[in-house]
Amino acid sequence: MTYRVCFVCTGNICRSPMAESVFSARVAEAGLDDQVVVDSAGTGGWHVGDPADPRTVAVLEENGYGGDHAARQFEASWFADLDLVVALDRGHLKALRRLAPTARDAEKVRLLRSYDPAAGDDLDVPDPYYGGMEGFVECLEMVEAASEGLLVAVREQVEGRAA
Repeated sequence: MTYRVCFVCTGNICRSPMAESVFSARVAEAGLDDQVVVDSAGTGGWHVGDPADPRTVAVLEENGYGGDHAARQFEASWFADLDLVVALDRGHLKALRRLAPTARDAEKVRLLRSYDPAAGDDLDVPDPYYGGMEGFVECLEMVEAASEGLLVAVREQVEGRAA
């Protein structure tokens, strides 16, 4: 049975496609790519169909990740098919939980940085869109750090299903 993870930010052109690319690489490295499907979306539809921000693509490619992406907007109906919805900041967390059709669906929504023990209480991944390249580099560092703990959690879920 496939485990489905969707990363969500605002427009699906900066943070969530970055998280999707990094986590997809972690899943493949762990040999779980036949059991885990990773994608991303935005809470808003402003950029639907657009590629990732060029700065996102540049940072990803400089660090050995893929940058191919087309933005889309998250839909409430997706909850039925998703196992985990990963919000990039508290605003997305609240919006997604309000959008969730059931309490069980709302429980599927988690903050990405909650999987990084070093994050402490600072669980938001800041939006780099209005800044320079340093914000995109910082975003990648936060995503990479949290992806390790997220992979452990997802692996536990996948193995628990197989048992």
